[in-house]
Amino acid sequence: MQRVSSNLSLKQLYEIDDHLWLEETIKLLKANHLEELDLENLIEELENLGRRDKAKVASLLEQIIRHLLLLQYWTKESQYNSGHWKAEIRSFRNQLKRHLTTNLYQYLENELALIYDDALGYVIDKTEGKLDNLPQSCTYTLEQILNINFLPENI
Repeated sequence: MQRVSSNLSLKQLYEIDDHLWLEETIKLLKANHLEELDLENLIEELENLGRRDKAKVASLLEQIIRHLLLLQYWTKESQYNSGHWKAEIRSFRNQLKRHLTTNLYQYLENELALIYDDALGYVIDKTEGKLDNLPQSCTYTLEQILNINFLPENI
């Protein structure tokens, strides 16, 4: 077993102080001491990192879609909220741009329909079901959603 201190293994350290565990793991990797790694927890952390990244970009994409739908279809509130919705769309696009990788882009392409369904449900709840013109499937392409200058036509 790996020794971090005189009495702690790397696995035990993970349970006590995951930040220190991470620092020790990085040191071992840089020193190419692969046999000393806590592989079980390292794999778990890498899988969690991947899930967090996917959740982050999916959440940002959902926020963009929500605001695009509100902007395009909630005309009753548009005069009061369109500026805010447009600013939110820009902000979420900027954040998403900073996090997006080729792999995460492909993930969003594959999940677009599900993410749209979540955004649609939110908009239906927010508008108390008063909008009967909301499309049941996504009418925006991923490229349009990510395009900093794209806004729906009827605005």
